[in-house]
Amino acid sequence: MPPDRSVVSKRGRGWNRGGSLRRSRGLGLGRGRGRNREVAKSARPVRKKISPRPDGGPGPSSSADEQRRLQQLHRLALGTDKPEVERCLEELVFGDDALDEEDLLLGRLRGLGNDIQEDSSDSEVENEARNDIPSKKKPAWVDTEDEDEEEIDMTHRFRRNMIKNAGEKKLSKDKLQRRLKEEFQHAMGGIPSWAEISRKKIHSEDESDEEDDLLKRTGNFISTSASLPRGILQMKSCLNANAERPSSAKISSVQFHPSAQVIMVAGLDNAISLFQVDGEMNPKIQSIYLEQFPVYRARFSANGEEVLATSNLSKILYVYDMMGGNVIPVHQVRGLKEKFVRNFEISPDGSFLLLNGSSGYFHLLSMKTKELIGSVKINGKAAASAFSSDSTKIYASSVDGEVYIWDVNTRKCLNKFTDEGCLRGLSIAVSRNGQYVACGSSSGVVNIYNQDTCLRETNPKPIKAIMNLVTGVTSMAFNPTTEILAIASSEANEATRLVHLPSCTVFLNFPMNRIKQIFLTQTLDFSPRSGYFALGNNKGKALLYRLHHYSDF
Repeated sequence: MPPDRSVVSKRGRGWNRGGSLRRSRGLGLGRGRGRNREVAKSARPVRKKISPRPDGGPGPSSSADEQRRLQQLHRLALGTDKPEVERCLEELVFGDDALDEEDLLLGRLRGLGNDIQEDSSDSEVENEARNDIPSKKKPAWVDTEDEDEEEIDMTHRFRRNMIKNAGEKKLSKDKLQRRLKEEFQHAMGGIPSWAEISRKKIHSEDESDEEDDLLKRTGNFISTSASLPRGILQMKSCLNANAERPSSAKISSVQFHPSAQVIMVAGLDNAISLFQVDGEMNPKIQSIYLEQFPVYRARFSANGEEVLATSNLSKILYVYDMMGGNVIPVHQVRGLKEKFVRNFEISPDGSFLLLNGSSGYFHLLSMKTKELIGSVKINGKAAASAFSSDSTKIYASSVDGEVYIWDVNTRKCLNKFTDEGCLRGLSIAVSRNGQYVACGSSSGVVNIYNQDTCLRETNPKPIKAIMNLVTGVTSMAFNPTTEILAIASSEANEATRLVHLPSCTVFLNFPMNRIKQIFLTQTLDFSPRSGYFALGNNKGKALLYRLHHYSDF
C-alpha cells in the first residue's frame, strides 16, 4: 500500500499547507558559504515519482529511512533561530537520530569556523569541532632588540661587592643570576635542603610509625634552640644570693664555684661567705671573717679547693684552704717589691697567678708555691689583665688605651695595638672559646675584637662597638658558652647590660624592672654552665638571675 503523503507533510517541520518548503532562516554566511548552500540544496524537497515494486508496495525512495533523513535535514536548516525550549520540545515530539545529526553539525562547524560560538561544556560535538579549528598564527613582526641580552651595570653600589675583576663593569642577566647563586651558596655553606628542587623525601616504614606515635600522644613538641636567640633573654629574678647574710657594705667580689653549686660573696665588711645556690632559699654554707681586711678582690682557684683574697691597702695575700679549713696569709713574696697587692688573675689551667703591680708591671707567680716566676712591663700605668683560654697568653691593657699580648712561657710581647677610640682603658676580657677580646674604656664604649686579628695586626678593627653605656666600663665577663657578654659600670645606677653574641646586640629585657634594683654594679659572674647570672652592688646585695635557656647550673 503506498504511503500516505499527509503523514510526510505533518512530520516535516519545514512544509507549508500547500506542500511548499518555507524559506530557511538564520543560516550563517562566511567562510562556510558554499557548504551552507549545499546543506540548503540538500534540504530542498524533491518530489520524485514513486515507482511501485513488483509486489505492489512502495519503491525504495519512499522508505522510512529516507523520510527520517529528510526530516533531520529540514530541522537542521530551519531550527537555528528557534529558542532552546522549542527545539527540545520538537526533539521529544518528532524524535532524533544522534549519529546523522552529529555528522551534519560537524560539517557546519568546520565550514563556519570561528563565526559560531556555542557553549562547549554541554556536548561532545562542540569539543570535537574546537579541535579542528586552525591553530594560532605566528606573529607577523618580531622585534630583534627583544632577543638581545640586556647587560646590568655592576658599578652600582648595591652590586659593587660582587665584582671579581676590574673589567666586569657590566654583566648579562644570566651571569648576574649565576653570580648571585654563588654568593648565596657561599654564605649558606652550600645549597640548603629546602632549595633543592629535585630532592624528594622518601618515607620509610619507621618514619610512618613515628608519625603515628606523635599523633597518639600530647605534649610540648617544640624544643629549645641549641643557640641562644637574640632580642629577648628568657630569665627570672631569684632571691638574693646572700639573703641569709646580708651586708651593709659594698660587695666587691661575686664568683661561682667551678665545680659545685656554690657562690662566693665578698665585700668591704671583712667577710667572705659561701652560699648553696638553689634559686629559692640559697642557704649559707659558711662565712670567713678577716680582721681589718676589707676584701678588695676574692677568687676561687681553678680546682675550687682554695680562695684567694686581697685588700685595698695591704700587700698581704690571704689563701683559704677549703679542704682543711685553714686561712693562710702570704705576707711577702720573695722578689716582689710592691707596696700594695690588689688586682690579680688566676690562669684557667690553675698554674699561674698574675698580680697587677705599679708603674706598668705585671708579676707572674706560681699558683702552687706562690713564688715569683717573672715580670713584664708595659708603657704607662697598668689598667687590667686577662689570661687566654689556653693559659698561654696574657692580655694586658694600660690606662693610655694600649693592649699588649705577652707569651706566658717566654714572657715576650707578641703584639701591641691601640684600642680604637679609647682615651682611657679600664677593663679587658677574653672569651673562653678563644674567639673574642673585649676592651672597655672610660667613655662607656666596649670594643669587641676577633682574637686572631689582635694577634696578627698592629691596628685591628673591632667587630662591633657597644655604646649602650655612657660611663666608664669597670666590669666585663663572658659566659662559658661565649653567647653573652656582661658589661657594667660602677659610676651610674642600672648601668648593666647583657650583649648577645655573635650578633653583638643588647638584650632588650635587661635590666628587667623599671624600679631600680641593681644600683651601682661592682662585680658580676656567670655560673659554670650559664644557668645563673649574679652581680654585686654597692648596697651589699648579690643579685641572682636564672637564665632559662640553659638547663644546667
